Amino acid sequence: MVPFLKKFFPSILKKAAEAKTNMYCVYNSNTLTAFTSSLYIAGLASSLVASRLTAALGRRNIMVLGGCLFFTGGAINGGAKDVAMLIVGRILLGFGVGFTDQATPVYLSEMAPPKWRGAFNTGFQFFIGIGVVTANCLNYGAAKLTWGWCLSIGLAVVPAVIMTLGALLISDTPSSLVERGKVEQAKQSLIKVRGKGTDIELELNDLIRSSELAKAANQEPFVTIFERQYRPHLTMAIAIPFFQQVTGINIIAFYAPVLFQSVGFGSDSALIAAIILGLVNLASILVALACVLAAVTGVSGTKHISKGYGVLVLVLMCLYAAGFGWSWGPLSWLIPSEIFPMKIRTTGQSISVAVNFAVTFVLSQTFLTMLCHFKFAAFLFYAGWIFVMTVFVLLFVPETKGIPLDSM
Repeated sequence: MVPFLKKFFPSILKKAAEAKTNMYCVYNSNTLTAFTSSLYIAGLASSLVASRLTAALGRRNIMVLGGCLFFTGGAINGGAKDVAMLIVGRILLGFGVGFTDQATPVYLSEMAPPKWRGAFNTGFQFFIGIGVVTANCLNYGAAKLTWGWCLSIGLAVVPAVIMTLGALLISDTPSSLVERGKVEQAKQSLIKVRGKGTDIELELNDLIRSSELAKAANQEPFVTIFERQYRPHLTMAIAIPFFQQVTGINIIAFYAPVLFQSVGFGSDSALIAAIILGLVNLASILVALACVLAAVTGVSGTKHISKGYGVLVLVLMCLYAAGFGWSWGPLSWLIPSEIFPMKIRTTGQSISVAVNFAVTFVLSQTFLTMLCHFKFAAFLFYAGWIFVMTVFVLLFVPETKGIPLDSM
């Protein structure tokens, strides 16, 4: 949005106005990159702290805490007067996302019956997709107002309120309650989620036994998780979120309007294209995309792209987003949240979320510079990673469908 750039990032507008600027390099700004990626470094820090807090306070309470932090960050961003306020607000958003990303997949996995666990966690990714589409629609509507940027980023307080109030209305997971010695409450929670006519004693006894074994071991979870027997689990907790991010999906998601403007869409058209991309939500598609960009913009990146080729780029990006939406999107949240035993479950999820944030931070710090220097070949970089991760899954990832958490 021009008023937003004028107020906070005027150097980008000046660069865009220069006739000979390489279209891939217009948005290559250290300040803009710091604004974008500050959320991810904050999320990384909070997700590591969240492991202990989630075990001590419960999954639900951490979701409430995350919602409150997200609300504060959204409010500060909406009323920002300078870049420093923007970054402080974004850091608080990062803390909020870090806490909730750690607690929510674990909550869903522990609450869901084994046969529905995949569907529950797919719902998590589905509502992330709803959020992306809603945000893009808001951006498009708000772009018509001079103060639209305040509305666009300030309205983050709305999902924060929904998340906080929603978390207050649900009970904590039976696993978390047993872990904290609240067995009777765990029994009531099980009755609530499994139904009154269900025999919940067997599941409750399994949870109590797992909790007692964990307490008897009396080991630091961050030490336990590095034991040889848990090495396969740890490998998955690191590799899966790493691979999810090197699909390039977050880069495509939060730089979509920038990418579309870079290849010749107007500012409004770029926002509409971002909405379409979100609605459709991986290696051959990116190779094809890179080839199209190379053919029509030239290696130097100074040729203007035609409308027909612009639409083709959008279609290829939509196919790419669709591929992500039914594979790495939901499953990269599900698998790390379900494979760990109770004593190291929150620790495993913390490591998984931390890796996710760390890789996102590195990619968001480097993408605009990489786009400027590599041009269309930036997409080939991600295509290569998609090939590697596909081989990894074929060789090493076991099927977990329908297996109870404590039998994993």
